Amino acid sequence: MKIALVVVTSILLIYVGYRTYRFIMLSEGLDKKIAHGAIILDVRTPDEYATGHIAGSINISLGSIRERYTELDPSKTYITTCSHGLRSVKVEHILREKGFKKVFNGGAWVDLEKIVNEQKHQ
Repeated sequence: MKIALVVVTSILLIYVGYRTYRFIMLSEGLDKKIAHGAIILDVRTPDEYATGHIAGSINISLGSIRERYTELDPSKTYITTCSHGLRSVKVEHILREKGFKKVFNGGAWVDLEKIVNEQKHQ
């Protein structure tokens, strides 16, 4: 029982540390990009998006990005976001493959929303 508790606690601490690290590392520079008009691209499903999202963001899911990327302007700056950051990384790579030069991973939308809200209050 003690071993299981130690393992679960260790995993939890690693996860919290990882999330903190990602938030700090991903936030570097995103505030400036947002201030200069970067577009938040939420790549979750429409149902996920409907449960909560960053105001002003656009929703094109990972599942439909290969068909719908033509709706985006390659000359603009995009910050991808999703629930945890994995899908947003995938969409970032897909858009770069399609010729987009200014695409950045914003990680989890709830973390990115904090940066957006801080930017609004400055």
